[in-house]
Amino acid sequence: MAAKPLPVRPLIGINTDFYSATKQYTAHARLNSGYFDSIVLAEGIPMLIPPLGKGTEIDTLLDRVDGVLLTGGLDLDPRRYGQPRGNLLQPMSERRDASDWYLIQKIIEKKKPCLAIGVGMQQVNVMLGGTLFNHIPLDVPKAMPHLDPTGVAHRHMVNLVEGSLIGRIYETVETMVNSRHHQAINQLGRDLKVGAVCPDGVIEAIESTDPDWFFLGVQWHPEADTATKLDRQIFDQFIRAAAGESWRPLTLPSKSTANKRGNLAAA
Repeated sequence: MAAKPLPVRPLIGINTDFYSATKQYTAHARLNSGYFDSIVLAEGIPMLIPPLGKGTEIDTLLDRVDGVLLTGGLDLDPRRYGQPRGNLLQPMSERRDASDWYLIQKIIEKKKPCLAIGVGMQQVNVMLGGTLFNHIPLDVPKAMPHLDPTGVAHRHMVNLVEGSLIGRIYETVETMVNSRHHQAINQLGRDLKVGAVCPDGVIEAIESTDPDWFFLGVQWHPEADTATKLDRQIFDQFIRAAAGESWRPLTLPSKSTANKRGNLAAA
């Protein structure tokens, strides 16, 4: 049965990338259309948040929105979790890095409903004291491929933890997802728990342990053209949480799956 229309469509802030000026373009913010299109399809109203840095502007924006979508992008500066930059990293712009860092800190303080995708999930984990694997092929050599270097669409299986928010959204214990990342969560941040893992043990989804804060992070891209209709339910649940509706579905997966990260240290 289709969900009832929302009486008021929630306003959703979406962070954006920053690109410095070149000979062809002036400095500008950029966002893939899949993010705001997915918010609209789920009955939300998107509002783009430019990379403003620190300041009262971000606080004012957060006071006005009902939830925040943290987008994917290039790599987080590894110095934020105590590691040096390496040649295999593609760091996001310093302006976006600084702006996102302040934005995420305020999202956590205000307990704003939050859906984090790709590097957005990794940023929240690091903000809460976690760490990352900088390059999966080197740091977890026995891991399966998590992207196709030629750019071709890549998919793999994930196992969903029984009773997790993501498991209840999908109403299953395993599913296929698109994948195009070379980094992954290593140590989990405080007050977070695993929602899904790849069969090789790589963490693919996380969520908050705080029952009063809707936070869901996924490593795959439910906004992309390669996403399935099932993936779109992530946005539906996020928008309803931002609208103040219950975000704890009653349907549970039909069988148990391991609530663990996998033995990555032994990989």
